[in-house]
Amino acid sequence: MKKIIVPIDFSEFSEYALKAAVLLSKKTEVTIYALHMLDLQEVSLSQSAEYTQEKAIFFLKLAEKRFKEFLQKDYLKDIKVVPIVKHYKVFSEINNIAKEVDADLVIMGSHGASGLKEFFTGSNTEKVIRYSDIPVMVLKNELKDIDFADIVYATDFSEESVDAFKKMLTSLDFLNVRKHLLYVNLPNDKFKTTPEMDALANKFLMKAEGNIDRLINVNFVCARSIEEGVLNFSNVIGADLITLITHGRKGLSHVFSGSISEDISNHASLPIMTFKM
Repeated sequence: MKKIIVPIDFSEFSEYALKAAVLLSKKTEVTIYALHMLDLQEVSLSQSAEYTQEKAIFFLKLAEKRFKEFLQKDYLKDIKVVPIVKHYKVFSEINNIAKEVDADLVIMGSHGASGLKEFFTGSNTEKVIRYSDIPVMVLKNELKDIDFADIVYATDFSEESVDAFKKMLTSLDFLNVRKHLLYVNLPNDKFKTTPEMDALANKFLMKAEGNIDRLINVNFVCARSIEEGVLNFSNVIGADLITLITHGRKGLSHVFSGSISEDISNHASLPIMTFKM
C-alpha cells in the first residue's frame, strides 16, 4: 500500500476518509492524492464564450484556494499529500487518475443517515466503485485507529472471484490481520450440505493458492439472507472491516443479489472495502 486516492468535497465525511489515509500511513509509508472534482455546470452554455471562460476560471481558482485551506490540517503534518483539482465531476475519471498515479486504494466517506444504501444505489460512491479497478474503502464514521485485528471476507467461493480474493490478500497483507472467509448458507435452492460446502471451499483455495492451508479460516453460517449472515458473523467475532466483491458495471456481485441491502447499509457501522471481480 503506497498510494491512496481520497476524493474531497469539503464535508466531514471526506475528512473521515482523509484521516483514515493518514492512519494507514502510520502502518506503511504512503502518498495521499487528495482529489477535488469541481462541478462547473453552473456556467451557462448560453452565455458568451469569453464570459463563460472567465467564470470557469473564477470557480476553479476559488476551489483551489478552498482546497488548499482544507488541506492545512495539523494531522497532515509530515504526510506526503498531492492535491489534484479537476474541473469536472465524472466519477469514472477517478479510475483513470488511479491508473496515472498507480494508486492502490480509494478511500471515501459515506454521507447521510441511510449510509451505504444511498451510495450503492446510484450515488457518487457507487459510481466510483463501479468504475474502479482498485479497491475502494467506504467509511460511515471516523476511524480512531487502524489497528485492525479481524476482517470478514464474504464469498460464494466461485471460480470467477478467485482474482478478487488474491487482490484482497495482497492489499491487506501489510495489516497482518486475521482474515475470516465467510460462506452464508441460505435456506433455498442454493442450500448446501456440510460436505458440499467443504468441497467448494477446498476447490476454491486450491485454485487460489494451490493449497488448503487457509481452510482453518473458513466459516460457514446459516442465515435467512446473505446480509443477515454477514452482519451477525461480523458482530460475533468483533470484526474491524467487512470486505465485499463487486462485479464491475453490473454492480455488486450476485452474492449480494445485485446490491448491498438496507440491512447492511443501516446497521453496519464498520468500514466496507470492495474488490472488483
